[in-house]
Amino acid sequence: MNTTSPALRCAVFGASGGLGGALAAALADRADVAEVHAGSRRGEAPRGHKLTPFAFDFADEASIAAACAAIGGPLDMVLIATGRLTRADGTGPEKSYRALSAEGMAELFAVNTIGPALIAKHALPLLRRDGRAVFAALSARVGSISDNRLGGWHAYRASKAALNMLVKTLALELARTHPQALAVTLHPGTVDTALSAPFQRGVAAEKLFTPERSAGALLSMLDGLTPAQSGGLFAWDRAQVPF
Repeated sequence: MNTTSPALRCAVFGASGGLGGALAAALADRADVAEVHAGSRRGEAPRGHKLTPFAFDFADEASIAAACAAIGGPLDMVLIATGRLTRADGTGPEKSYRALSAEGMAELFAVNTIGPALIAKHALPLLRRDGRAVFAALSARVGSISDNRLGGWHAYRASKAALNMLVKTLALELARTHPQALAVTLHPGTVDTALSAPFQRGVAAEKLFTPERSAGALLSMLDGLTPAQSGGLFAWDRAQVPF
């Protein structure tokens, strides 16, 4: 992010979650940020100094379009901090292909892939053209095809791999109209949130991050990326994760 500007405008989709809320709060604390639009399904995202909540619903593209129209441009940063590992009924992730179902896969793809795609459709035109701009979506290391050595978690892995490809494709198109912009996916590490809570056993204490620590690391990493790195998947520690 351009740290010389005193009036940067940002939008965080998924700001009611642990990591999304931490990202919105961290941005609001920055001296170079003027506005943070914090989105959630019911508009219950944090409200406060520089923070303006808004509502959107992945199941309703019109709500995404309306939210983006209300926020307006130019935007310097758009972050998508949404994600689902288990189904709404608490089942999953799959340990075997025998547990796969069309309904379960559709549910995870709706949140992890299709939702971010629809946000991109309506938010990318708002990105600043006359300076640096960032579009980033939370992904996961387990969405790396080449790094998959354990198997399992079929729908989650596949939906995040699809997200990585989506953002790579968006990056190529964005470069034609916004030469100083970048679009990337992010691996935040194992963050102590409701999403990871059932799967934290065996995670070393030093590798289980608070949302605040992960948010700080991700924003610092984004600050250091260049347009030449657009399209990649980057971890909290600045390492590029192979697709």
